[in-house]
Amino acid sequence: MRSVSSLILLLCLVGSALAAGGLRLLAQRSPLAGAQYHALAELWPRLREGDALTLEREPANRHDGHAVRVLWRGRMLGYLPRAANFEAAAEMDAGSRLSARIGRLADDPDPWKRLRVDVFVDLTPLP
Repeated sequence: MRSVSSLILLLCLVGSALAAGGLRLLAQRSPLAGAQYHALAELWPRLREGDALTLEREPANRHDGHAVRVLWRGRMLGYLPRAANFEAAAEMDAGSRLSARIGRLADDPDPWKRLRVDVFVDLTPLP
């Protein structure tokens, strides 16, 4: 009986989230790849955990046909890592709405450990 009441509660929470304007599902957490070649160092002092990021497909990328660029306020920070970008690229290509944010910032000399990208799938139906 407890599992039925838990399911009802979950459905009520999901319904409330949809009615309030949206439901997002965390789909992926990844380090930022290629940051040393883009604007991360220049923009570092202005970045904050929770800041919105923009994801853009780059299917013509000669190194990776599944490339997904990561931008902050229109400035290129890097990419989702090649080993972890296939699903995000496939979802974007299929028309799914993805969003992203800065999940973690760390002042680490290793560029792979400086910024974590949290990727979400927007489950809110379009009007």
